[in-house]
Amino acid sequence: MAARATVYLDHAATTPMRADAIAAMTAALGVVGNPASIHSAGQEAKRLLEESREQVAATLGADPIEVVFTGSGTEAVNLAIKGLWWQRQATAPGGSGSRPRILVPGGEHHATLDTVEWLRAHEGAVVEELPLDELGRVRVDALAAALDRDAASVALVTMLWANNEVGTIQPVAEVARLAAAAGVPLHVDAIAAYGQLPIDLHALRAASGAGPATGLVAISVSAHKIGGPVGIGALVLDRSARLEPLLHGGGQQRRVRSGTQDVAAAVGFAVAASAVHARLGEDAARMSALRDRLIAGVRAAVPDARLSGDPDPAGRLPGNAHFSFPGCEGDSLLFLLDAAGVAVSTGSACQAGVPEPSHVLMAMGRTEEDARGALRITLGHGSTEDDVDAFLAALPAAYERASRAGLAARATSFDR
Repeated sequence: MAARATVYLDHAATTPMRADAIAAMTAALGVVGNPASIHSAGQEAKRLLEESREQVAATLGADPIEVVFTGSGTEAVNLAIKGLWWQRQATAPGGSGSRPRILVPGGEHHATLDTVEWLRAHEGAVVEELPLDELGRVRVDALAAALDRDAASVALVTMLWANNEVGTIQPVAEVARLAAAAGVPLHVDAIAAYGQLPIDLHALRAASGAGPATGLVAISVSAHKIGGPVGIGALVLDRSARLEPLLHGGGQQRRVRSGTQDVAAAVGFAVAASAVHARLGEDAARMSALRDRLIAGVRAAVPDARLSGDPDPAGRLPGNAHFSFPGCEGDSLLFLLDAAGVAVSTGSACQAGVPEPSHVLMAMGRTEEDARGALRITLGHGSTEDDVDAFLAALPAAYERASRAGLAARATSFDR
């Protein structure tokens, strides 16, 4: 039987909840009152909620009213993309349907890919995939060309702040300038970047020359990536922007996201956000040093392993190391490392028990073999040198066994 993992190196999936966030959330669970109620109990709940909104806003360079709490990062992404697309159709000159285009880079998170595919299938959206370079960075020249062709037909641009799989930081400021100049709204999924990179909505909008409802207008984040609770995220929506809501009901949160808000989760989110923001530079430097130690160790242990993403330390997330291991399945490595007490991730999908190649690596022009041998190792604020050393100690034996197993056949009994 596999041993329970004692070394956790999958912080990009979720990171342990901070003790101070747990304590604050636990205390808030005892507060009775709906924040929409006008009696004193409701107003006490509202006070906690709005103070939490202020704290989260301060970590994102936004006004409190611009922070819309959601049930997850995925909901925030859906709300931004669908809401902006619908709003842009409703306000398009010449009637609905004259702004059908969504510009989206390849290799995006499935929260984005599945959302734009839904809009394509059900609403007639025209989804245009922008190419990535070999490091996983969106080709800005391709975006500029797509906007130049007919900016008036573009509903929105949506992209990651940093690739959640290979860790490459995207040229957000440059894309924001292009979107602002074209008069097109931009949504950025910052879920992987939040807590590792500085994020400032107002500063980016000002630097890009954005006008009302154009340029960078929306940023999605999630609490559980920074040591807050699972089950709460946020869409940071510039006050000049409008979108069509997904949910209808009580009209809470600027009528953008109706529903009784989770005060305790917001409190836990705010405590984690404030704590991480206060140490952002210090923790990023520490995680970067651990990441570089891990990368050097992998290269020494498995010389044929290929680093994915930007090799320049400044061009990738501080906590991300991503490799392709030749001649083996990433899933095999994951299970063998887990049996040795180390938790990591492939960052790729697995459907019907058949390992699937990483869609991110494929979008970067890598071979299918590279894409199937992917392993993502991600550090968090609590990661230590001992964690890195434990992974490096377990890797050679795991890789040797995974290599002997080789690549799994793509065909299954269901294909016959």
